[in-house]
Amino acid sequence: MSEAAGTRVVEAPAKLAEPLRVRARERRERAGPEADGRLLVALTVDVLGAAAPAGALGAVEGRPHPLLTGLAVGAVWPLIAVLRKRYAAGEPGESGTVLPVLRDWLTMLGVLAALCVVTGTEVSAAAWLPALLPCLALTAVRRRLAHRRALALRRRAQGLRRVLVVGEAQAVEDLSARMGARTDGQYLVVGGCVLGDGGGEPVPPGPDRLPGGDGRAQAEDADTVLRRAAELGADVVFVVPGRRTSGEGLRRLAWALHDDGRGLVVVPGLVDVSRHRLRPARTAGMTVLHVEPAARRGLPMLLKRVTDGVGALLLAVALAPVLLGVAAAVRLSSPGPVIYRQVRVGQGRVPFRMWKFRTMVESADRMRPALDAANEHDGAMFKMREDPRVTRLGRFLRRYSLDELPQLFNVLAGHMSLVGPRPPLPEEVERYDETELRRLSVKPGITGLWQVSGRSDLSWDETVALDLSYVDNWSYAGDVEVLVRTVRAVVSARGAY
Repeated sequence: MSEAAGTRVVEAPAKLAEPLRVRARERRERAGPEADGRLLVALTVDVLGAAAPAGALGAVEGRPHPLLTGLAVGAVWPLIAVLRKRYAAGEPGESGTVLPVLRDWLTMLGVLAALCVVTGTEVSAAAWLPALLPCLALTAVRRRLAHRRALALRRRAQGLRRVLVVGEAQAVEDLSARMGARTDGQYLVVGGCVLGDGGGEPVPPGPDRLPGGDGRAQAEDADTVLRRAAELGADVVFVVPGRRTSGEGLRRLAWALHDDGRGLVVVPGLVDVSRHRLRPARTAGMTVLHVEPAARRGLPMLLKRVTDGVGALLLAVALAPVLLGVAAAVRLSSPGPVIYRQVRVGQGRVPFRMWKFRTMVESADRMRPALDAANEHDGAMFKMREDPRVTRLGRFLRRYSLDELPQLFNVLAGHMSLVGPRPPLPEEVERYDETELRRLSVKPGITGLWQVSGRSDLSWDETVALDLSYVDNWSYAGDVEVLVRTVRAVVSARGAY
């Protein structure tokens, strides 16, 4: 996007000038053997994790050619990962590291079952399923460790992909600020190309034309971006579409970048939309994105309700000794009822009585107005690290979330779910705006993204953002992940007071 065509570049700091190009090339050359080494380790773990148990079982059962059996299983497992790009740079990325492996494993079972049918081989599922579990566990652990290593490197500004942002001035600034606010992403913005001269209201280009107005100008625009990417050592170019971009211009830019070995990413402007809600489609020679709504009915919701009922019942039975022990401790530690019943607002703004073990003195509600000035939270919630109303036992119960256990019976009664947003108080809901009220479109939960992401340490805006993300992007797999993360959050007790 050339200056002559009404495009200007956003200069990076002086230290990112000519020497940066040399350093970027040297980094890429050094990263080559390291990346190849990581790929070799990943393939070795996956192949051996699948082949060794399968071959060993074949030998124990006295099957013919156990070595070939092991090699076949050892080939199918990484082949599925290759087809699904599990070894690509940036994998594992923003999504979880366990559920994709589980989906690959189930696919492998289907492929192996089909091979057995085709070859007429009879196998015992009871014997072979345990033999195929090690590859699932080893690959999940490997990906988890790789994910943690990648996050640690990114927080030290290492292992990042350098990004050049292209778009109109405000779009470049907004995207750069948004990406710069995170330390766990794989991208680092090193500069930008701004479409237009930045002064006054730009004249919209004609159809399929960039600001230059003809095919030659579009080629010059691509040359400018390519030159700037080379100067800054950018690995990938992010384009934010606007009035000065066109489909033809993007196609020419893609040609130039891909021929030069660099990536192109088009930023659609969607915020906090999970990938499982996006469906690409083709129309009139264009690629469009369908944004699906979160599931609110059908089999996924039926599965959630069954999980809530069965899970709450099993937990209540399994934790019955703990419930009885905590109840006795609350009764003996301070005067007052064992169970504290408080009105909360549930799905559809319907109030209900939430149950929890009492952690405060009996007159806590009457003392609340006098403590409003000491509220340490920045939003509608009331939180104090050293709340004088909390008993000594109450602090322990809150620290490990034992006071929440009676809410299992709220789940059995249908008031709550195992996973969902935090149930608010009626006075909090009265101060909600339209965006915050959307949190009440699903059942509140005993645990949720808020609880596993820092709890009371989070700001009000962060709390709302997490709850809205849950509401808008709900999936059953996401609920399972939250339940698993809850165990770690309770043990660490971070943000609980």
